[in-house]
Amino acid sequence: MKKELELLQGVMRENGVAICVVPTNDFHGSEYINEYFRSRQFISGFTGSAGTLVVCEDSAYLWTDGRYFLQASLQLKESGIELMKTGEPGVPEIDEFLKKNLKQGDVLAFDGRVLACRIGDKYKQIADKCGAITKFDLDLPDLVWTERPKLLGNSIWALPETSYGETFEEKLARVRKSMTKSSVNYHLITGLEENAWLYNLRGSDVDRSPIFFSFTLITPDSVRLYKFGDDFDDLLKEKGVTVKSYLDIFEDIKLLPNEAKVLADFDAASYSLIKSIPAPCKIVDGISPASVFKSVKNHMEIAATKEAHMYDGIAMVNFIYWLKNTVSKQSLTEISASDHLESLRRAQPGFIDLSFDTIAGYMSNGAIIHYSATPESDTALEANGFILVDSGGQYLKGTTDITRTIALGALTDKMKEYYTAVLRGHLDLAMAKFRAGTTGCDLDYLARKALQEIGLDYNHGTGHGVGHVLSVHEGPQRISKLPNKYKLEPGMITSDEPGVYIEGEFGIRIENEILCKEADGNADELYFEMLTLCPYEPDAIISERLTEEERSYLNDYHKMVYSKLAPLLEPEVRNWLRKVTAPL
Repeated sequence: MKKELELLQGVMRENGVAICVVPTNDFHGSEYINEYFRSRQFISGFTGSAGTLVVCEDSAYLWTDGRYFLQASLQLKESGIELMKTGEPGVPEIDEFLKKNLKQGDVLAFDGRVLACRIGDKYKQIADKCGAITKFDLDLPDLVWTERPKLLGNSIWALPETSYGETFEEKLARVRKSMTKSSVNYHLITGLEENAWLYNLRGSDVDRSPIFFSFTLITPDSVRLYKFGDDFDDLLKEKGVTVKSYLDIFEDIKLLPNEAKVLADFDAASYSLIKSIPAPCKIVDGISPASVFKSVKNHMEIAATKEAHMYDGIAMVNFIYWLKNTVSKQSLTEISASDHLESLRRAQPGFIDLSFDTIAGYMSNGAIIHYSATPESDTALEANGFILVDSGGQYLKGTTDITRTIALGALTDKMKEYYTAVLRGHLDLAMAKFRAGTTGCDLDYLARKALQEIGLDYNHGTGHGVGHVLSVHEGPQRISKLPNKYKLEPGMITSDEPGVYIEGEFGIRIENEILCKEADGNADELYFEMLTLCPYEPDAIISERLTEEERSYLNDYHKMVYSKLAPLLEPEVRNWLRKVTAPL
């Protein structure tokens, strides 16, 4: 059993706690979190970006989704923590587990500052029905995390005017107009991406995401920004913004007037923050209009993003050329390959950082959906088989996310068959033409059909929104089997990433970013435009398995990739690109 788990169970006994819930979250409902908030990782040793740890007096359980089943099973070995595979037959959800295990008089504890209000409300209702007590002001992991990093804010910087296309004042006016329609006079914005978008400011408080710790409270005639430090304070004050210290929000929210009608997103705002709003106030649970607005990119953002994809495509093409021509000549590993790709991105104009830690999984490691190579797992590359590389960059012009499954040498017939099926699904979604009002759920089947025809499927969503110099994952739209009420709109950028994962053998995933657009002259007809610029793997494609439409679309895409990137490449790389983008 992990020492950290034993220590946590010890402080649970000291505080009379029967069950402690440790989520993966911060004060803002973020997907990616600052090291200060990684309590679940500290206690469990599981490093995935999604998961909830539930600790009992003499047992512990970790829930995570299908992206992390293999990774979690490896990292939880001998930890004393049982893996609970969310959505699998016979695996209860956390609320079912709590209903079964909480008893009269038990204490259920969680840090309400890092648990979404909607989830906290659910846990409180369960505890009440079981006759248990809920304590949400206990940060028990903090009592055993003696070397916990400090909660600090880093410097903030301004996004170039050529990258955002809409001023703070214009964005604020749109938010206030939406508030009026919702009949609210206060809007609490807790999402870090929404705050960064609103002010056209960026930071580095979260790894790989250019965002800064912040809260915003908007009324019809005032704006309060809560943040660390004094960066841009004078400019913000000139724009009518009152700047306050980051943690002051937890006290100020208690002082709202009784007539306040507050719009807050219960999926993003913390349980503690919402429960601090005075009881006479009316709270409206709803997504921030800023979240919806930022998902629809304007013309300037789209133009800037296309430029970022050109730079990213140069890095990717140089990487694939280098990898294929080096793997048989010198020793390479997953980590050394990832490091070289990062160096190529860093050489591009306007590069800020990676948009997430690169996933480079050779052969069986590629079957771990969100594999992260460590010095212990780092695998040597050989001149055969597949390496799956999922990577991206943050640039001053935009955010990129791309996956390519690269042939390092000879492939089996099975690898080619499965690659071709994944590619067909990827192309079929990209070719979709659909009516306005369509959701991602309506289109998800297109990416799975070719795989399902040969008895395969994948246990993750097909596409997520991509931020503009923000988080590589954003909503509210997504392409998934799960229902989603948010329709796909022109200007939304979403990923297209079907895959297949054969445990112990190999993994295949292909991902491009796609832009939703209106058909010329018809606002009711929508389609996707490819933004990503990088060739597919011709050595893995069984051409005769493609339909004529798929083959034509693929050839047109490869023609575009070559025409845009070739002038910017060295002659030997350009010659290679011409060969791999030749018509099938």
